[in-house]
Amino acid sequence: MVPGWFAGDEDDFHLVGTRCAVCGSVHFPREDVLCRNPGCAGGDLIAVPLSRVGRIWSYTDARYRPPSPYVTNVELPWEPYALVAVELAAERIVVLGQAVPGVTVADLAVGMEMRVVPGVLHEDAGTTWTTWHWRPTGVAA
Repeated sequence: MVPGWFAGDEDDFHLVGTRCAVCGSVHFPREDVLCRNPGCAGGDLIAVPLSRVGRIWSYTDARYRPPSPYVTNVELPWEPYALVAVELAAERIVVLGQAVPGVTVADLAVGMEMRVVPGVLHEDAGTTWTTWHWRPTGVAA
């Protein structure tokens, strides 16, 4: 949905972050202006692919229709979905996202391994808005 936040297709899909050339801090969403580390004097920010897997840090479910500007089809009934906070394996940062459709909070556990995959946020007659989703890999905590 936001250009530059992710890249690739099903086989090599990944989130794109930035790494500070001075302190090594990794940021997601991407930062193009300045390092967010308050202890850093700042340096070049380099776009980097982020880990495709991580472990659940926390999760919850969204049982209400969010207000505007979030886009939903008000003619369809609201479908709850699971929100998952995943700590990326290498970067050790936590990234929030939806679980793939069909995965509920009953299917999740803290520490469970998840993989980032492409997903659809919303579709209408002429446009498909894409995003990322988290899918369980089958590896337990």
